[in-house]
Amino acid sequence: MKIGIKQLQSLALNPWMVLGSLVAGFWLGSIAPGFALKLAFVGDIYVDLMKMIVLPFMVSAIIFSLQRLFQEGGTAQLLGRVAVVFLSFAAVSAVVGALTLLAMQPGSGLSQDTLETFGRIVGNDIGSNDTVMELRGVDAAAEHGSAADILVSLVPANIFAALASGDTLKSLVFALLFGFAVGQVPSRVSDGLTSALETVYRSCQTLTHWLNLPLPIVIACMSAAQLAKTGQGPLLAMTQFVLAFFVASLLALALALAVLWRRSGLPLAQLVDALRGPFALAIATRSSATCMPVMIESLADRLGFARLRVELLVPLSVSLLRIGPVLYYVCATLFIAQLYGHALGFGEVLLVIAASVLAGFASAGMSGLVTISLTGMACAYLGLPFEAAFILFVAVDPLCDILRTLVIVIGNTAAVALICPQPLKV
Repeated sequence: MKIGIKQLQSLALNPWMVLGSLVAGFWLGSIAPGFALKLAFVGDIYVDLMKMIVLPFMVSAIIFSLQRLFQEGGTAQLLGRVAVVFLSFAAVSAVVGALTLLAMQPGSGLSQDTLETFGRIVGNDIGSNDTVMELRGVDAAAEHGSAADILVSLVPANIFAALASGDTLKSLVFALLFGFAVGQVPSRVSDGLTSALETVYRSCQTLTHWLNLPLPIVIACMSAAQLAKTGQGPLLAMTQFVLAFFVASLLALALALAVLWRRSGLPLAQLVDALRGPFALAIATRSSATCMPVMIESLADRLGFARLRVELLVPLSVSLLRIGPVLYYVCATLFIAQLYGHALGFGEVLLVIAASVLAGFASAGMSGLVTISLTGMACAYLGLPFEAAFILFVAVDPLCDILRTLVIVIGNTAAVALICPQPLKV
């Protein structure tokens, strides 16, 4: 029976099965949009089931791992390495996005028909001489508080309220602080808690394996409903931006694979096979948090990295190292600058890169349209009217969200591999 379940899971996570499900979903959404919209509930239920697992999995994994880490020693050295790798990955991601957009110039030389399409979407003439446009019927991006406000918002005044509301970032802060405290408690006292946390952790992994089985059906239903909701018009109007972001994402994924290949010491085919689970789940759920259990399984069981380090670093990286949004913010900001004919000098490009890295770290715990709105942080430094173009990015976000999640999941897997000691060769 176990062999049969493993075979089904392997088939469900096969990349060709995942891509085939996506194609089938887009085809169904284009020929039968009314029926496709009715399938949206399948994706909603599936994502809710995955989110149900995330918080107990993350809290138990971090507290359990920190306790064992303190018992073994080397905590300060590990955290210093984490800071260096996280900043380096965010900076490299931003540079990749900037180089791609500057080379491809997706917002320059657009045809008059495309400009008119943009104008209809935002409700104004984008080809006019006005540099600021007002959106009709769309709320402006929310204002962001000071650094002090952001720090205050990270502290969970009531951890049970944070868990009940699904606040990942506050739950992460609690798990880290509680894990540090538990690490100072003698093992003879904390062994009972350790066993309970490990039970929760293993149970969440088992639930994740079960939920992988219907993945192809879920992908087809979600992609069909999404295409039926947005239609093809906005996608065609933003084709060049989506293509540029796709190229930038491929470059970032290629760099991540190169790091994993070097660190794991495995043949490329075996490495790609080990990443099937994270790849498929990232596409299906568009949620990096729900991919944590399968990321840990791939790194520890299939690539051979130390489970103790992996179980601590994967939740930490998914919550803080937002290289997918960083890449997106750079690409979106430069696209808007090109769209409005705003020529950027070397200093301004560096400013966009720095602002995008900061916005990426600020996006911790955010998802969906809230993540897109943080593009305004980078645009504000250049005086670009992001609010006017906001609806353009909303129209194509389902596709961009898949790419952002893939970059986060595979990129963070590479970051964890770079922080952990290399697997011992057998």
